[in-house]
Amino acid sequence: MAADGFKWVFERGRKIMSSCVITVVLLLDIYFTCVIGYLSSPHVGQEPPYTAQQKPVMSSPAALTASSVSSAATGESYTARCPSDGLCTKLPAECISCAYHHNCSYGQPTNFTCNTRPGVRCVNESGEQQQNFTLTVDCRFCWQLDASQYLCSNSTSCMTVSCPRRRYNATCVVLELAHCLGRREFQKRLFCNWTGGYKWSTALALSITLGGFGADRFYLGQWREGLGKLFSFGGLGIWTLIDVLLIGVGYVGPADGSLYI
Repeated sequence: MAADGFKWVFERGRKIMSSCVITVVLLLDIYFTCVIGYLSSPHVGQEPPYTAQQKPVMSSPAALTASSVSSAATGESYTARCPSDGLCTKLPAECISCAYHHNCSYGQPTNFTCNTRPGVRCVNESGEQQQNFTLTVDCRFCWQLDASQYLCSNSTSCMTVSCPRRRYNATCVVLELAHCLGRREFQKRLFCNWTGGYKWSTALALSITLGGFGADRFYLGQWREGLGKLFSFGGLGIWTLIDVLLIGVGYVGPADGSLYI
């Protein structure tokens, strides 16, 4: 009787060990498949080529900058976006032309001589109409402005979750009420930072409740891993627990490389 009991325990333990070994082998196979596939993809180790933008050329210490004139404005169309009889110092950049110069210290307030464009009217602090006025601007090029003073294009084709973090070439345009030296449209290399609409809370909830069936992986667009969890019953619970931790800390993200919202 005791011998039969020991035999049953031995057989049971051997089956459990076999299941654990199979699960570990499956996890390792999926892991190495993902790693090898990622490392062999053409985008690994390559950064998008940086297209150098022509720097503004100023032939004299006081040169009229093209940055104060919007290239999109044609004819007199800019007058519709320029407030009438407002303070000259509060006009958008496309409404005025300023003689910016380099004889200034970086970040220090500097006075520049400006005049309104044809068809634009403005007044000074006393309410007197004027065409020529002095504008005080911090001495810095447009690409040196604070990030809150310009808008940049966003890329939806770069991986946000990668090591090292990846960058993309963005085209940035200065906001109309911000004044600066040089070109108002410039390029910058920014970190990939976009979202495809996947919620971290939803992914974590699915991982905790239905993670054994691969619902979390299916939700994130990782259908291969989802099938693996589905047919292995969440790796007998081991894979499910691992995914709860990985999703909880944000290590596992959407398959398209975007960020959670």
